[in-house]
Amino acid sequence: MNIAETLKGLVMDSGLMAITWQQAVMIAVACALIYLAIVKKFEPMLLLTIAFGMLLVNLPLGGLMSPAPDGEPWTKAGLLYLFSQGVKSSIFPCLIFMGVGAMTDFGPMLANPISLLLGAAAQLGIYVAFVLAIVMGHTIPGIDFTPQQAAAIAIIGGADGPTAIFLATKLASELLAPIAVAAYSYMALIPLIQPPIMRLLTTEEERKIEMKQLRKVSQTEKIIFPIAVTIVVVLMLPSVAPLLGMLMLGNLFRESGVVPRLSDTAQNALINIVTILLGVSVGASADGTIFLKPQTLMIIALGLTAFAFSTAGGLLLGKLMCKLTHGKINPLIGAAGVSAVPMAARVANVEGQKYNKSNYLLMFAMGPNVAGVIGSAVAAGFLLKMFGYAGPTLNAKDSRRPARPSNLPDKKAESKLLSAFFVMLLTTIQQADDCAEWNSGISPLCLGLEQNPPPTHADPPPFPKGLAIAAASSVSKRPSLVSDLS
Repeated sequence: MNIAETLKGLVMDSGLMAITWQQAVMIAVACALIYLAIVKKFEPMLLLTIAFGMLLVNLPLGGLMSPAPDGEPWTKAGLLYLFSQGVKSSIFPCLIFMGVGAMTDFGPMLANPISLLLGAAAQLGIYVAFVLAIVMGHTIPGIDFTPQQAAAIAIIGGADGPTAIFLATKLASELLAPIAVAAYSYMALIPLIQPPIMRLLTTEEERKIEMKQLRKVSQTEKIIFPIAVTIVVVLMLPSVAPLLGMLMLGNLFRESGVVPRLSDTAQNALINIVTILLGVSVGASADGTIFLKPQTLMIIALGLTAFAFSTAGGLLLGKLMCKLTHGKINPLIGAAGVSAVPMAARVANVEGQKYNKSNYLLMFAMGPNVAGVIGSAVAAGFLLKMFGYAGPTLNAKDSRRPARPSNLPDKKAESKLLSAFFVMLLTTIQQADDCAEWNSGISPLCLGLEQNPPPTHADPPPFPKGLAIAAASSVSKRPSLVSDLS
């Protein structure tokens, strides 16, 4: 074999000969998003991971999203396929919510309870998009969205990536890729999407309004709040327990003041690790060969429509409150009612300062912003209750466990994949905790807001050695442990 034949063989076996036009388009889109993240700094810690995952999965022959071949162990699956199991199982979204709760101060909302109404109004886009999706399914040839799919698409209007992923996995897992990409992309592009709507629906005089200082919220109120919300909301909507429960648990870590190490881990190490895995997994779901379809483009358009209506809903209620209070409320804070924390609050603050340099709306906008987090979770719980499969229940006469639906993935294989995630997360956090010099960084979900600094110790107690090994040993003795918990 001569050198020419060898080089020809290398070229013929390379990705250059296997790339499709769809993959080429998605590579170009990924590079554009990377440009926006690095040069324009549009939420780089969120957009960069998504864009690079999108780039990796569209480079042909890499096999990064390939499942394990039949008869082979799960370890033979592609790297990003393993990451994606944390998304499909809802583990990553719930862990993200725990970290968000640990970073969130509900004080502005408690000091100004009217913020709850603004957060509720900013969920308008969810219901508008749901109706539009149903109508399109009956009027546009080739587009046929079921009520479950329409509900999963509509939640994009809440501007909450973890909630969108959680609901999509429950109602329309086949649409998880476009829904996740749309939700996170619009979150990252809030500085581009919201300002034109703000300027369209408010006057210059309204944007100049300065708001008065909020009252001081006691620590007792902050501690009681997550407990009370969990009890009341979960009793009314049990399906929202995973998301809302983790959100309020993280917030209780923060406000109780008795578990500083848990609070620090949740709002720094844990959420940063999970954000990387989640962002890359979301980007990796955008494979051009299955992503560029008319249905996908319709989902992207519906998501943008939902986001626009949610922003408009908050602004319009803000204008009404401005009239009723004789100019004491700046309508711009209504746009922060979408649950992209704290991106939407920062955009409202920046837009207000363009017209009044002494106008600081950030803390006022954080009230509707954190109310939007609760609002989108409640909306997801409502949609899941209305359109989700509740499954068989047990009664006193029949104590047997209900049969597992045949269309679900194999329980044993699912168990092994999820077990691997638990061990990986435990090991990574252990290494982070053992570092001699801690550098917490800033989470993309709370970029620009002051975080609690990690506690300092003269001689910090080390992470228990062998914990990950013990966890792995426990899983190996009981393979169904993880799937039982799920």
